[in-house]
Amino acid sequence: MNRLPNLDPLRFFLASFVLLFHLPQLSANQGLPYFDSLPIYHRGLEAVYMFFVLSGFLIIRLIYRAKIRDAFSIKDFYVRRILRIFPLYYLVLGFGLLFYNVILPFLNIPFEINYTWKEALFYNVFFLPNVFAKIYEPGGILEILWSIGIEEQFYLVIAPLLFFINVKWVLRVLSLLLLGYFILYWFDVFEVLRNYTFVFFYLFSGGVIAILEEKQMLDFLKRSAVFPLVICIATLLYFTTDWFLFEPLWLRAAFTCFLFGSFIHSLAFNNRGVEVNSKILNHFGSISYGIYMFHAIVLNAVVFLFLKLEMLQNLNETLTIFLLHLLTFASTLLIAHLSYTYFELYFLKLKNKFRK
Repeated sequence: MNRLPNLDPLRFFLASFVLLFHLPQLSANQGLPYFDSLPIYHRGLEAVYMFFVLSGFLIIRLIYRAKIRDAFSIKDFYVRRILRIFPLYYLVLGFGLLFYNVILPFLNIPFEINYTWKEALFYNVFFLPNVFAKIYEPGGILEILWSIGIEEQFYLVIAPLLFFINVKWVLRVLSLLLLGYFILYWFDVFEVLRNYTFVFFYLFSGGVIAILEEKQMLDFLKRSAVFPLVICIATLLYFTTDWFLFEPLWLRAAFTCFLFGSFIHSLAFNNRGVEVNSKILNHFGSISYGIYMFHAIVLNAVVFLFLKLEMLQNLNETLTIFLLHLLTFASTLLIAHLSYTYFELYFLKLKNKFRK
């Protein structure tokens, strides 16, 4: 299947923003020098939200194109998703549970555990890691799994829903779901949706953009040289300034749905021939799932070294901050590459057996 241009580098940058978000947090928590004075260090959550828009865009586009060919299989869809998500998800889940419940006590490092193994397995096996993270605050390695839970929950709903809907009604149904769910999300009576970050409207918004493109209803944007430029500049400013941190939150959420969806569409379809052809960036994009999943593990290991090695403790603040960034990024990229090459790729190749 041909990959849309520019989206792999986007994945890499979004995963990097999440890493930048968590690095100074853990450093400060452990009493190490840290730097977080730039807005880019505070956009980790927004980077995940854009991941959601991108996921909705790609998944719903895939389903819609399969439905047009009358070739959409729920079973094949779920098998492909399982092969992509589950191996790394359960690897990190298993390590995280061992890390906080076994490794830290063995190293005499205090960490409060307020859940049982049964509770941990129940929430994380049955696609509710976002609920688990909110209730128990089980530690960063496990808490980052919340976003994978949102994706899994979305897949459980969207595949059977679109399977039974006539292809002519897909856009209308998705638009109603987007609008209706967005309104419900911000009502106080449905506060539980916000408490556990059930932000499905981001995925729906990506899907709506995808269907509009498939129906050639966004062709007018492709003729514009101004719109994609404005969208790209606005997105850059969103991640590098505080100009768009306006209230109320529901209005900001609506704005980001539009901005992120338009940005993804501009990169993929309205790029005016501008395409990132860097093999390195494209590869980093292909391993972005691993970057996201492993970065918290690597960050804990790097911080542990700085706390225990005397030679690192005697460095000045600037050098410490620089080395924390360098070691965390380099080690995360290396481990994600090795994981992709020698672990994930085995399962990814199996996905081809379930394509029509």
